[in-house]
Amino acid sequence: MGLGNIVKNVAGGFINKTIARLKGAGLDTDSRIKNAKAKWSGREDKDWRVRLQLPVGSDLENYFFGENPLLAPLLDYNGFFFPLTPSMIIQHSANYNALAQTHSNYPFQAYQNSQVDQLNIIGEFPVQNAEDAKYWVATVNFLRTVTKMFFGKDDGFRGNPPPILHLSGYGDHMFDKVPVIVQSFNVELRNDHDYISTKQGADIKKESFGSVVDIEQGFTDIETQSDDDNIPQTWAPTLSTISVGIVPIYSRESLKNFSLKEFASGTLNKTSGIGFI
Repeated sequence: MGLGNIVKNVAGGFINKTIARLKGAGLDTDSRIKNAKAKWSGREDKDWRVRLQLPVGSDLENYFFGENPLLAPLLDYNGFFFPLTPSMIIQHSANYNALAQTHSNYPFQAYQNSQVDQLNIIGEFPVQNAEDAKYWVATVNFLRTVTKMFFGKDDGFRGNPPPILHLSGYGDHMFDKVPVIVQSFNVELRNDHDYISTKQGADIKKESFGSVVDIEQGFTDIETQSDDDNIPQTWAPTLSTISVGIVPIYSRESLKNFSLKEFASGTLNKTSGIGFI
């Protein structure tokens, strides 16, 4: 076999495997973020992507997403998910007070309490087209919103603190609807990346090619946006980093249902649905 055929076979095998992995993750010729769905070993019954969302059935669903074109890209999930696997820093602490003993080499450690410290989620957000840019803008605005209290003209909710969200990701025994509050977030807007324009509330129009070559290469649709200058326009970076600092929060009533035995066996979340971690 010639060197050319060997290179061709190796390259072909690599490309086929790459395409298979992309299809297994829900990615095909359409690269828009909302169509990507991560799966373990081909399973489709559980979405394990890291996401922050309003609790299902919350009174705030319509408050945030009803007739709101800016947050419309997040409507299907009541929040947002990280399109790429993020880095997470998780720390659990057991706090002890050191009691000094007279004429002793070692202090006595008196247990005080345990806690889950702030969870830091750091993820990259790629933006490849106007539809992805809409999702990025909606995500940033959603995080801005959930770090503010209800104030001013918010009749019915005025005086309430920022909403409690649910953290999910990586399956049942990692994060399954964990109640959290967002303490901080930051967005890195880099100066060495391009920016893509998007118009919130604009209808995406699709124009098709008639060329057989274009169809075979998967470029059958081009996304264009309305030229209406009255529609708000925003520029989103093609790649940015979003970091979110969250802390679990549990009500006194939910803490009454805690059982260390059930927690250790991993059955506590299934029986109570509280999301202890």
